[in-house]
Amino acid sequence: QVQLVESGGGLVQAGGSLILSCVASGRTFSRYNMGWFRQAPGQEREFVAGIRWSGGSVYYADSVKGRFTISRDNAKNTVYLRMNSLQPEDTAVYYCAGDQMYYGVSHRNYNYWGQGTQVTVSS
Repeated sequence: QVQLVESGGGLVQAGGSLILSCVASGRTFSRYNMGWFRQAPGQEREFVAGIRWSGGSVYYADSVKGRFTISRDNAKNTVYLRMNSLQPEDTAVYYCAGDQMYYGVSHRNYNYWGQGTQVTVSS
């Protein structure tokens, strides 16, 4: 089992950048595929980016491709989401998620979740 804690959210102006971090407890973090999701008020949780346990494969939602970068440091039990060129439509609560088996875009298939961190982008 793994517990996830996100940090790094905040208020930023359009065009700005933020780096989110997700620290995992437990010694098996390196075996987990990880994902970042976000949820705006009144909307369904949506996939943002994913990274395989080894870090050898990453993928992104079309809406963030070229602006966001997901990475991980298994020695530090941490996955990151670097967000550049932020826009007001990126405003949401951002969650990290993990699963040992699943590697995909459906939030329903990830077993472990953090509590979320708020990102607000002003215009």
